[in-house]
Amino acid sequence: MSRITVYTTEPCGYCARVKGLLRSRGLEFAEVNLSKNPEGRVELAAKTGMMTFPQVLVDGQLVGGFNETQAAVASGRLNELSSGDRPKPVDAGLRPASPFRPKPVDTGLRPASPFRPAA
Repeated sequence: MSRITVYTTEPCGYCARVKGLLRSRGLEFAEVNLSKNPEGRVELAAKTGMMTFPQVLVDGQLVGGFNETQAAVASGRLNELSSGDRPKPVDAGLRPASPFRPKPVDTGLRPASPFRPAA
């Protein structure tokens, strides 16, 4: 079984909701309450680069906040991560194209050179 860690703070409605979501799925998790554990903030920033709450990690892999965790439940991704049935990693030399990074478009326009006077 995978280790799930939830970084929370108080008061935080989304933190309560993400914990309820995990509990409703029968998933056990370790909670790091950052209002009681200031060192956890440094740990969270080092692991994820995030400072928003809540943040859910499965075996050190960032799932995200409440909305991302809810989407991971709906898509079955959280079940895959928490059960250990992970997809095979992509070959290190080949990375799939990200849907969030559009490919650059060549418009044919070139920036003016600061060394040439404009015509």
